[in-house]
Amino acid sequence: MVDFLNWFSATRVGTWIVKHIASRIDPIIYKKTNGRMISAGPPTLPMLLLTSTGRKSGQPRETQLAYYPDGDRYLIVASAMGQAGHPDWYYNIEANPEVEVLTDGETFMARAEMLSDDDKAGFWPKIKQSIPQMNVYERRTDRNIRVFRLTRAA
Repeated sequence: MVDFLNWFSATRVGTWIVKHIASRIDPIIYKKTNGRMISAGPPTLPMLLLTSTGRKSGQPRETQLAYYPDGDRYLIVASAMGQAGHPDWYYNIEANPEVEVLTDGETFMARAEMLSDDDKAGFWPKIKQSIPQMNVYERRTDRNIRVFRLTRAA
């Protein structure tokens, strides 16, 4: 079932469902269940809820994302499901890298830092293996899909 859900989420229909439905309700479900559930049931990938500050509105913006663990830090991918442009949260954390993270039932403040292309290259094969949808998203776009490292605030 896990493989099917991961595969389906990367199809055109699955991407539409994620973009237009799941991306709106999953953060609510994830937050209410303290990271235990999303609309499809228990998460099939390591997940976190990123709360960034809207660069124009100044309002909190919640985005649920898969992550790749980097020791005690978290790598998140600005894939936008392979769309031509970066996701909104990319611009929000570019403008204000101080974010809130909910994962594994814990909420903490963190700082987001974009990886250099060289650093990304070292992680990219591992990220694509851990989050298989990235293989499809990478084929859909010509842009450089950026990766950010979230480090807990002191």
